[in-house]
Amino acid sequence: MVALNRIYTRTGDDGSTGLANGERRSKADLRVAAFGTVDELNACLGLARLSAGAEPDLDAALGRIQNELFDLGADLATPEPPEDAPPSRRGPALRIVDAQVARLEAEIDACNSRLSPLRSFILPGGSPLAAHLHLARTVCRRAEREIVALAEREPVGEAAVRYVNRLSDYLFVAARLANADGTRDILWIPGATRT
Repeated sequence: MVALNRIYTRTGDDGSTGLANGERRSKADLRVAAFGTVDELNACLGLARLSAGAEPDLDAALGRIQNELFDLGADLATPEPPEDAPPSRRGPALRIVDAQVARLEAEIDACNSRLSPLRSFILPGGSPLAAHLHLARTVCRRAEREIVALAEREPVGEAAVRYVNRLSDYLFVAARLANADGTRDILWIPGATRT
């Protein structure tokens, strides 16, 4: 269990932060940016949940996802140790696993089965819940870009990359559900203002 007795430590005043393994990195480091954006995404979902009262199943799913985003943050905050490193006294690192990705895929399929096929791109908006979910989706895509950039430089779990990719898809279909199963989606009309 995590115990946070002091909120400020002054250890980051030099522009660095500590990873889960004790290593210090710049706050501008790709790894720190990636788990920072995952934290921002989690806050977006917390905001979305304020509008989810009429959708208790969706609210419960978003709550579970918020918890999984802490798992993802822990995964990203714990770099893979070098092969010659001694065994950790902290135990195995918390990692995103394939079962979490599979659950998102099943939920996407279940949500999508309620929706009519799209005939145009969707403008973010509609209900407050849908608008918040679309915002979360865009932050999720940014997190994905940062995680992929990190993975191009140092090891990142494949399940973590797949999870964040599926999550943005989930947030898209969840936003459509929040728009009365897509009937209140706002469709893009290409070139509508050109005349």
